[in-house]
Amino acid sequence: MSPSVTPKHFLGPTSFRAHWRSGGLARGLTALVLCSALAVPGTSQADDPPTQDAQQTTPTQQGTFQWPQLLGAQYTFVRQHQSELTSPYQGPRSLDPSGDTQSSHTIGLYLGWAVIDHLQLYLDTEKFMGAGVSGAQGLAGLTNGDVIRQGSADLPKRFYVARAFARYLIPLPIGGSHATKTVERAQDQLPGPEPATRLEIKVGVLAANDDFDQNRYANATRTQFMNWSLWNNGAWDFAADTRGFTQGIVLGFVSPRWSLKYGVYKMPVRANDQQLESSIRRARGDNLELTYRTGEEEERSTVIRALVYRNIARMGIYEDAIAVAQATGTVPDIVAQDQEGRQKWGFGFNVEQPLADGGETGLFARAGWNDGRTETFAFTEVDRTFSLGGQLAGSHWKRPEDRLGVAVAINGLSGPHRQYLADGGIGFLLGDGRLNYAPEQILEAYYRVQPGHYVQISPDVQYIRNPGYNRDRGPVSFWGLRLHLEYPDH
Repeated sequence: MSPSVTPKHFLGPTSFRAHWRSGGLARGLTALVLCSALAVPGTSQADDPPTQDAQQTTPTQQGTFQWPQLLGAQYTFVRQHQSELTSPYQGPRSLDPSGDTQSSHTIGLYLGWAVIDHLQLYLDTEKFMGAGVSGAQGLAGLTNGDVIRQGSADLPKRFYVARAFARYLIPLPIGGSHATKTVERAQDQLPGPEPATRLEIKVGVLAANDDFDQNRYANATRTQFMNWSLWNNGAWDFAADTRGFTQGIVLGFVSPRWSLKYGVYKMPVRANDQQLESSIRRARGDNLELTYRTGEEEERSTVIRALVYRNIARMGIYEDAIAVAQATGTVPDIVAQDQEGRQKWGFGFNVEQPLADGGETGLFARAGWNDGRTETFAFTEVDRTFSLGGQLAGSHWKRPEDRLGVAVAINGLSGPHRQYLADGGIGFLLGDGRLNYAPEQILEAYYRVQPGHYVQISPDVQYIRNPGYNRDRGPVSFWGLRLHLEYPDH
């Protein structure tokens, strides 16, 4: 991860950099894709499977014009109940000891356009309604991924642009030929052949976890595990605004067995803030991930990912906040110690292992660590994490489209982070007023029923010991029911 790599090297002319900083790039991409999609609802040759000749032909050689396309639409409803829990005391960021029941709704519309050969534009718009149990706080592993940050920040319940970005592919000939692979229509994925070996550039409004820390069995809160310690590496404090999006650039080398990606993104102005920094040179998140597949057949290949990251932002240091509080006889306040240019770094490992059923049955594991010196800034209050689980296809009981998932996660904190909370400090998710520390332990199981092409229904149960790392509180259980409607079906 090179600290010298900044947007100045990527964005070219000064006017373009100014357009990026002002947000004009996101607005321009939004208007271009949306207007074109509404004007002409045409189809593309890419919808048809490529011929044998096409397997050795790049999209550049085909020279086919494509109209903007509706890539997908979804609606997800989650109804979740939190049980009562033992609570000898509580603070401003505690789980509600009397229990709670809440619902959440998300709606999404996803558009894409192959403007010219190898250049694609994407626009996603979403809307969130509802809330998380206990105000989506009191846990490191929150239990409904669809309310990530949103339920705790009182954001307006209206449609917003989630992603608006350009993607450019540069084919790399291997052995003198341009081998391709065919991809299906999906959110932020135009259907048709793509170069199997390529350089890839993405720029615009993005979500960092779209390109990093992917996992086949634990990656999508709307169809798989809902606890956010399971669908992402909790120790990866990735750059994002309150809704989970940011502006950035991703550069990648992709081949059938190896890939290497570097992403640089804007950080929020303050922890869990909706406003992003004006300049990526002032505060940013740098991410570098290496992916290795043991073979070219996805159904049987083990996949290993290694991620390192560094954040530079206006952050406080836990030990400084504790020292000031002890000297003044007050409660530590990490936000009061914020200074620009401070850093957090960490790493993560991610493994997926297909076992059977064309890869639909398999295991996964994640492990992550960060220095835990500076305040948690954008994702969740986790400094160390380990998770392990699996997915079982319903073909074993004559329900081939159904899925059963079971997983566990263990989260931990650094020494200074523990002491900060024990002394009464408050983070943006945690704060019981005191702390009898123990690792937070999570168990989740779901069963996803597929009653029709576009409908999934998933009962979900979660059991958490030491919620918010506090041995004095809990345990606590969560029961949920998730309804997911998606077009096209997958």
